[in-house]
Amino acid sequence: MSDIEKLRDKINKITFDMIRLLKERNDVAKEIGSLKNNLGLGITNEERENQLRTKVLSLCKEIGLDEKTASTFLNLLLNESIKVQSTNKSTHLSIFLKAKALEKEGKKIIHMEVGEPDFYPPKVVKTALSEVYDNGYTKYGDSKGMSEFRDALAKKVSSSYGVKIQTQNIMVSPGARFSVFLAISSLLHPGDEMIVIEPAWPAYRENALNSGIKVRTIQTTLDNKWEPSINQIENTINPNTKMIVLNYPNNPTGKILPEKIQDDIMKIAIKNNLYVLSDEIYSNYAYRNWKSVIAYEYNKSIITQSFSKSHAMTGFRVGYAVSSPDIIDKMAKLQALCITNVAEPIQYVALRALDADTSDNTKIMKERLDIVIKKAKSMQLDFVEPDGAMYLFAKVRKDNFDVASFINNLLDLGVAIAPGEAFGNYQNFVRISVCQPEDLLNKGMQIIDETLRK
Repeated sequence: MSDIEKLRDKINKITFDMIRLLKERNDVAKEIGSLKNNLGLGITNEERENQLRTKVLSLCKEIGLDEKTASTFLNLLLNESIKVQSTNKSTHLSIFLKAKALEKEGKKIIHMEVGEPDFYPPKVVKTALSEVYDNGYTKYGDSKGMSEFRDALAKKVSSSYGVKIQTQNIMVSPGARFSVFLAISSLLHPGDEMIVIEPAWPAYRENALNSGIKVRTIQTTLDNKWEPSINQIENTINPNTKMIVLNYPNNPTGKILPEKIQDDIMKIAIKNNLYVLSDEIYSNYAYRNWKSVIAYEYNKSIITQSFSKSHAMTGFRVGYAVSSPDIIDKMAKLQALCITNVAEPIQYVALRALDADTSDNTKIMKERLDIVIKKAKSMQLDFVEPDGAMYLFAKVRKDNFDVASFINNLLDLGVAIAPGEAFGNYQNFVRISVCQPEDLLNKGMQIIDETLRK
């Protein structure tokens, strides 16, 4: 026993030393974060991380340590650095909250920072809300969702995409965001890696960080029309890679991938047995040919959808996931643990709204996007015209441009837009949402233009 106690004391000492070194490492990471912020640099640096990863793997061979164990540990350390450096990062939601606070003080704000359609949900929603009580939709329910709602969703998806989707392939969630959270948190493990193509909705990275998953970024550029490099994706994949995230039409760029590129990405995913998480929340706002990942009939794909954008039901918080039954089961177990089930009244309302004609929503959003594009062409902005969604992602054509000050100045003038850094390493970019009436969009763009000129 004395030998065991000595070894236990030794392992305790090593553990305490590691904790102290972790504290020291986090302090240094925080200093680096401050310098990055002052220099206008992004938080993540894939080239730097790859250099470190190569040296760590070389050290593993030298000291005889399992490479996968070391890679997992390194990923956890890198995630800690990202967390401590992300504390003061500006996002579209932080701007939204600032704008809401200003509104409470009596200031009028033109909201061009969030993707929240300003028009009402279908009229059937109002009727359905009044029917909930009398129809008895007031009880606990299946964690996967009400069977009649899942049946209807399965039929709708099958009809829309020409594939056979059954009830067991569907799970209802409180918004698409929670389906994204469930997929990442229930299918991946701490130290695993997930590929995200940026610019990207920040929730993918934030959910991954929350679950201890390392995000490997594939950066796309304005010059390359936001198209990812297939070679870069292939070279990023390693034994720790478990998932790739797709989001087309894209938030924030509105990009729809050429079918050949999407086909190639799916071939790579299938070849490497990766989960494919495809966020298709903007599919109703595709203004040219678009192909759902459902069409590939890949059993490790998870498609997330929502009524927030398509039916202008953001506050109802109802979305759904489409996947293989075993994946749905895993996600539903975590959902049951977190929330029991999505509120039955909300599910009933969404069921009744499912077949409503929302084509006017698409038409209105495209008209508004055209208005903003036309105005932006006369401004100091560079951009690729979006293929879909409800945003313009544009680069400000000025050197050493302080986006944070610019956005704060706009808030003082009654206009809210989102910083590009919220969506990746895009410091000179802004995202402009077109979810406002035409008169407010014109006024907002005029204020943006005048502020840029000043």
